[in-house]
Order: sequence, then structure tokens, then C-alpha cells
Amino acid sequence: MKQDLKIGIPSKGRLAEQASSLLNQAGIRFRRPNRSLFAKAGQFPVDITFLRPRDIPLLCSEGAIDLGITGQDLVEESGAETVQRLRLGIGGCRLAVCVPENFDADVPQLDGKKIATSFPNITRKFLAEHDASAHLVPLSGSVEVMIQLGVADAIVDLVETGSTLAANQLKILTEIGSYESVLIQRPGMESSDLVNRVVRRLEGVVIARSYSLLEYNIARELLAAAEKITPGFDSPTISSLEDESMCAVRVMVANREIIETMEQLEQLGASAILQVPIENCRL
Repeated sequence: MKQDLKIGIPSKGRLAEQASSLLNQAGIRFRRPNRSLFAKAGQFPVDITFLRPRDIPLLCSEGAIDLGITGQDLVEESGAETVQRLRLGIGGCRLAVCVPENFDADVPQLDGKKIATSFPNITRKFLAEHDASAHLVPLSGSVEVMIQLGVADAIVDLVETGSTLAANQLKILTEIGSYESVLIQRPGMESSDLVNRVVRRLEGVVIARSYSLLEYNIARELLAAAEKITPGFDSPTISSLEDESMCAVRVMVANREIIETMEQLEQLGASAILQVPIENCRL
């Protein structure tokens, strides 16, 4: 008897909402009853388990779940044996070494200091790469106040805007790395058709969220120049208009480039330039 695929996602917080939205958009829809730890996807052989993000890599490695959505930082910190299947484009963050504003030195000068962090394994590895060794104070939750409390000389923590650091009179000494949320898989599932089907569905959503359809009208004599601005994924779709001297173009453009692309097309002479969101895709 075939068992349903088990997917672990965060139980609460912003990443929980983002993971649920991603799965729903991929057609893996579920409802969590009364904050239960389990939910079953409708019309798809998948069971959802709600977990602490930090536990997901280990539980995936141990086979308690088949797939998991969590942060790259937590996967690296855990050291668990998992297979990264897909970067999800959500939950972006930076892990940084932060020190008091009056600290005027570099990473090697942290040798022998006390560092508070929720990421002792990543921190230890990073310091070793810079010929430094520190007394690590492993903590969970906020660590920004540990310097003021005298617990640490520096901290290693996730940074978003930097406003919390400024409020605690801290600055970034150096960044260890940038991370995002990922889909991980337990080893040995590479040949599973159902796993690959889920991955493909999620990949379609991730790509769709990164692109928009751009539609515009352009004089046929300017089409070659317009195609250089918007070459498309393979090539643009060109349609003739009633006015034979004009044509309509439909093309995929990365969202990060969309505004500049629209400006370039307008300067070229395009009209009726429209951005259309993509809900899902297969490329």
C-alpha cells in the first residue's frame, strides 16, 4: 500500500504563511484544523506536518518527513544529511557578525572573544576560516542585547534592515552569507515520481513569481530593435494587428528588469505596454 508523501513546513510565523501560500499556488491545498500538527492535502497524496523550522532538516534526514521547507541557514547549521531540491525565492536573510559601534578591528581580532549566537556551527566554521577561535555562547531567540548584558563581546545573528542593530548601538563587522528558504529532501527519494512531481509544481510557482508577461504594440519596422530589448525565454510571441504596419508582442520578462524594460520600449516607440502577472508556468 502506497503511503502519502510527507512534507514538513514551519508551524508559525511569516515563513509558515509563505510556505502555505506556495504549496496552495502549486495545487497542494490543505486546511490546518484547530492548530493541529497534521493536515491532509485535498485531491493530492500529500500529508503536511507542522514543525519548528530548526527541526525540519534533522527530521528530514531521519526520514520522519520526505520533503521540508526551511531556511538554508538552518540546514547548514544542523549539519543534517539532506538533498536541496529547490531554492524558493522567499525568506531571504543575511547572517552577520555584529559588534559594538566603537569596535575598530577585523575578524581575526575576535580570537579569544565571547560570541553569542543561535548558529554556533556556522560561526565556528567561519572563524576557523579566518584563523580565529572564540568562546561561543549558544542562545535561542534574540541575541542583540547580549553585549549590553556583558554576556558577549560580539554576536552572530540574522540581519534584515539593521534597525535593531542601530537601536542596540551595534554595527555589522562582516557578513557570513546570504540565505533563503529551500525545499529539501531526505536522501534516497531521488527516483520518486511523486517527489519529482511536487518539486516540478513548486518550481513552476517559483519561476512564475520571478517573471511577468509583458505585452506591447510596436511598429513592424521597429520589431527587430524591440526583440533585442525583450528576447523572451525562448523567443517572443508576435501577432499581427489589423493595421499591417503594427504588431503585438507578448514576452516573459524578469520582474527585477520590468520597469527599466518598459521605459526602454517606450523610448523606442512601443505603445499599450502592459505587465501581466503569471500565476504558474512550465518552462
